[in-house]
Amino acid sequence: MKGKTREDRSTAETRDVIERFNEAFNRHDVDGVMALMTEDCVFESTNPPPDGPRYEGQEEVRAFWEKFFKSSPDARFETEEMFAAGDRCVVRWVDVFRVGDGKVAEKLSYVKG
Repeated sequence: MKGKTREDRSTAETRDVIERFNEAFNRHDVDGVMALMTEDCVFESTNPPPDGPRYEGQEEVRAFWEKFFKSSPDARFETEEMFAAGDRCVVRWVDVFRVGDGKVAEKLSYVKG
């Protein structure tokens, strides 16, 4: 039996990063969330619909999370399904992630309706 391919390892790493990211999110742990995001990270919010604003870089994204968790003390993320391939991950809610160097580089959020 052959060992895991580079793509298999990349996919496994991507899933692990996103699972840890979601755990930090559910703890409202801004430092934990940001430790899992790259310096040049991108986050696209869903609010206000239909197309929320885009935040770029650690400073802007951190400021968003701090404000969000303060204004939404009961916020929790429940993953319905997760699909990963290489450095990409789709979490049904829907979030589309890109992972680079073991950290979240992009989190693009979308809502139904």
